[in-house]
Amino acid sequence: MRTHYCGLVCKDDLDQKVNLCGWVHRRRDHGGVIFIDLRDREGLVQIVADPENVATFQAAESVRNEFVLRVTGKVRRRPPGTINTNLVSGEIEVLAESVEILNPALTPPFLIDDNDISETLRLTHRYIDLRRPYMQNNLRLRYKVAMALRTFLDQHGFIDIETPTLTRSTPEGARDYLVPSRVHAGHFFALPQSPQLFKQLLMISGFDRYYQITKCFRDEDLRADRQPEFTQVDIETSFMDSNEITAMMEEMICAVFKSALNVDLPTPFPRMPYADAMNTYGSDKPDLRVPLVLTELTDVMREVEFKVFREAALSPGGRVAALKIPNGAALTRKDIDEYTQFVAIYGAKGLAYIKVNDLQKGVEGLQSPILKFLAPRVVTQILNRTQAQNGDLIFFGADKSKIVNEALGALRVKIGHDRGLAEKTWKPLWVIDFPMFEWNEDAKRWEALHHPFTSPRDGHEDFLENDPGKVVAKAYDMVLNGWEIGGGSIRIHRADIQSKVFAALNIAPEEAQNKFGFLLEALQYGAPPHGGIAFGLDRVVTLMAGAESIRDVIAFPKTQRAQCLLAQAPNTVDDKQLSELHIRLR
Repeated sequence: MRTHYCGLVCKDDLDQKVNLCGWVHRRRDHGGVIFIDLRDREGLVQIVADPENVATFQAAESVRNEFVLRVTGKVRRRPPGTINTNLVSGEIEVLAESVEILNPALTPPFLIDDNDISETLRLTHRYIDLRRPYMQNNLRLRYKVAMALRTFLDQHGFIDIETPTLTRSTPEGARDYLVPSRVHAGHFFALPQSPQLFKQLLMISGFDRYYQITKCFRDEDLRADRQPEFTQVDIETSFMDSNEITAMMEEMICAVFKSALNVDLPTPFPRMPYADAMNTYGSDKPDLRVPLVLTELTDVMREVEFKVFREAALSPGGRVAALKIPNGAALTRKDIDEYTQFVAIYGAKGLAYIKVNDLQKGVEGLQSPILKFLAPRVVTQILNRTQAQNGDLIFFGADKSKIVNEALGALRVKIGHDRGLAEKTWKPLWVIDFPMFEWNEDAKRWEALHHPFTSPRDGHEDFLENDPGKVVAKAYDMVLNGWEIGGGSIRIHRADIQSKVFAALNIAPEEAQNKFGFLLEALQYGAPPHGGIAFGLDRVVTLMAGAESIRDVIAFPKTQRAQCLLAQAPNTVDDKQLSELHIRLR
């Protein structure tokens, strides 16, 4: 039926007879001669229908956009002045001998080459959206990335092993998606948030190096870089320490970028302790393309008259920090108000500022509604610490550390990109030395920052019982341009340490046995030291494609409300199905 892909026919095929299949991208009638741009996944080729071939010309007259055609014809050179250097087929055209309509098409809801289409319309008619070159390129890039990952891991002795999709619920992270059991009334499976426990069991089983490109599921609030189901490149190894694992994974990501994009990432990736990342950038996934940094001012503000700063500085866990914007004094009141609204998203109650107009005039050369509440020595310390210059603007955040970090951390990235301060490059980074636990103020208990199977740093085991807040984890995240693309750790391979971690998390022995008894038992049968990492394939490809959202690199994604507009899922089911599953709706 087909001898060539449309987009691959070229001058090497001159004078050959070809059979082509594809979609009508555009039809043009030029005074008796009809031109059809025929499209397939490889690109376009120009078809010429001459009126001397009556049957072919009549068929060409009847076609419209997105009709599916089979064309037989002879390859010839384009006339001088009509060559399109942007196409592989740009030097040739195909003189049609026959045009067969394999299937007509309704007028599509949007043009294939239109870039201004609502996402709702795109997702409702995803099969048409996927015909667009933008989406075709993204999904082909995704394929190339997956193949490069498999090639690297295969060459380094990793074995692809599938783990269960139906497992038990262990709600210690995000919310599980539950699957009711028909056979076991009142019991539920859970879809895996990750294959974490099973890949650890594979290490105990002696497979040594495992990987899997697998679907994971989390019933959590969504945003641009999240989906209820996402694809994870899951990796686990035995008898390797964190330095060896991160070195290999760094090599892998570099190989993938080289293979898929022909890009050389800068190596070695810098390493940054979690505490430094939070203090300097307000984020554990800092975008290093933006040169702006936070300046610590908590100690300076403990005795100031300005109540907002003083109370934050004196509060346990409070922070006062500054963000200097070079040449930011040019920002208008409207600009500042918009940035104030932006930080409110992160819980900030306001955004104080100082404009530095003329340092030579001292306080008189500064402009701010808060200056009257700050002693001259405090203002001097602010200017010295931030290294402010004439024309700069200084923003302030004062609240709980979490709020200040999230608000100013997001603001530095937004302003950096808004004002063209971000470098046009790739900035990879390892963030290390994470705290093992974080305190949940609402629940009044410690929670695992990553997951409860992460190993504490050597010598920190005693802190598990008397001071969990001091425990540093053997954890590491790979960050690229402000996105966490991979996270991993050395795992706990001793049952006694794992039990201590459960106790620190306020998980009673009976509950631990009920939820994780199979793991605790397995750890007693010769578990090797092991560790691993998981990469978000969707996030990696999104960055590589320069896309706005991971939905642009997933064939059939969900919306931000976790809906599939194409299949209209989730949907209701009939009472018979519910009855079989022993479920009654309230």
